[in-house]
Amino acid sequence: MEHLEIERKFLVKSDAYKKKATSQTRIVQGFLNTDPDRTVRVRIKGNKGFLTVKGASNESGTTRFEWEAEINASEATNLIDLCEAGILEKTRFEVPFGNHVFEVDEFLGENKGLVLAEVELKHEEERFEKPDWLGLEVTGQVQYYNSQLSKKPFKTW
Repeated sequence: MEHLEIERKFLVKSDAYKKKATSQTRIVQGFLNTDPDRTVRVRIKGNKGFLTVKGASNESGTTRFEWEAEINASEATNLIDLCEAGILEKTRFEVPFGNHVFEVDEFLGENKGLVLAEVELKHEEERFEKPDWLGLEVTGQVQYYNSQLSKKPFKTW
């Protein structure tokens, strides 16, 4: 199936990734719909806007349908005003390691203190090198999904 997102998610146990990061971007995002079968996200990343639809995850939590379109930032700002409560803010660091790029998100606001890393893969069994700062794998653990962090922030756990 086209438009599949295959990724694994991990907690981050140190800030050593910052020294290797090639970019750092502020992200604001909200959800028009947080139904697990069809999540609709609005995101402002830097000065660009995005509208994303994600389907339900497979049993392992690694794979799901994802469709994304770029929209202008002012449209994204207007759509964020329509989103469900719980707008997320985070800083994303892109960190090359081995043959992959890890996206490390430092959450702000009600999710401050949570740092997650994701790595996108070509297939579920793809091997990848794990940097020393990578911690416990949380792939498929629903409480770490952004859509759930918007409803039940990390600080409330």
